Amino acid sequence: HGIIGEEYGVKDIDADWVWVLDPIDGTRSFITGKPLFGTLISLLYKGTPVIGCIDQCILNERWLGISGQESTLNGIPIKTDGVTTLSDAEMYSTTPDMFQNGHEISKFDDMRNAVKAPHYGADCYAYALVASGFGADVVVEADLGLYDYCALVPVLEGAGGVITDWTGESLTLGNHESSKGRVVASANSILHDQALQILNTPTMVSSEDVLGMTPDDRLLAVLEETKQSNSNVSHLICGVMLGEVIAHLVP
Repeated sequence: HGIIGEEYGVKDIDADWVWVLDPIDGTRSFITGKPLFGTLISLLYKGTPVIGCIDQCILNERWLGISGQESTLNGIPIKTDGVTTLSDAEMYSTTPDMFQNGHEISKFDDMRNAVKAPHYGADCYAYALVASGFGADVVVEADLGLYDYCALVPVLEGAGGVITDWTGESLTLGNHESSKGRVVASANSILHDQALQILNTPTMVSSEDVLGMTPDDRLLAVLEETKQSNSNVSHLICGVMLGEVIAHLVP
């Protein structure tokens, strides 16, 4: 067996079976005494999460997901119970600060404006709320590591939810680099499709926005826009923006 741990490091990740461990997901919650952190344990088979556990020791709650089986909370089967339109949805994100300037923060703003209400600060517990049908409908996050989301996949899917990266691709070991740690989880496929539509609409960054960014963020914004659209107009706009960036970077 291989191991990927936030604190442990990496060992034998080419093995068929790989454990993915996060002893404390939600460090800020832990150090400030908020009982919304959790321990995440996942087992991958050939890169795909097949077992996931979310354990909240303070509240004595343990979610378990096994591929092909119903997910459970303390041994009792659970089922998502979300709305089917984003305008009625309660959305969670750990913090707005996890989204980089440019494409990520723009997409987060679009999602925040599309839902009924955004909420913050629940870390892995937010995904557990969606899986349990406790009132949370969707989670949108970025900058996550493998140890942050692998355990969530079997729990959400076994409860009837959907969890992917922002492009709709599966969250696997092989897809981690292309997914860039961008995760969206929904109570049902109808809601998930609406979220993906927003997250995959090309982001237009104005020249004023570009000039307000740091040099690194300017380049990232331009490159992200170029990747999102193949239209000639988009390339022309990106070319102009890139020219402005270079003009302000060169003394």
